[in-house]
Amino acid sequence: MITLESDQHLKELMESQSVILLFSADWCPDCRVIEPFIPELEDQFNNWSFVYVDRDQFIHVCAENDVFGIPSFVAFRDGEEVGRFVSKNRKTKEEIEEFLRNVSK
Repeated sequence: MITLESDQHLKELMESQSVILLFSADWCPDCRVIEPFIPELEDQFNNWSFVYVDRDQFIHVCAENDVFGIPSFVAFRDGEEVGRFVSKNRKTKEEIEEFLRNVSK
């Protein structure tokens, strides 16, 4: 997983590859629940670059993408949004897999 470092870093990633932005935070209990299986999903959906976006450090990126609950996922291909799984609810592995399958079509 790539950790977002700056706005410029995000711009470069979005211009060069298909990315899944994972909006999260250290203090988020629902985010900790999904952590153990994220590496498996990264392997399974390796046509995507997974990017960890710290909600507290990049609150403006959250706002720009209408992400107000975490964990949340937004997929971009060629710099354009192609899907989102955004809510304040806890997400299951199966729900995340379904989202990733849908954006990978």
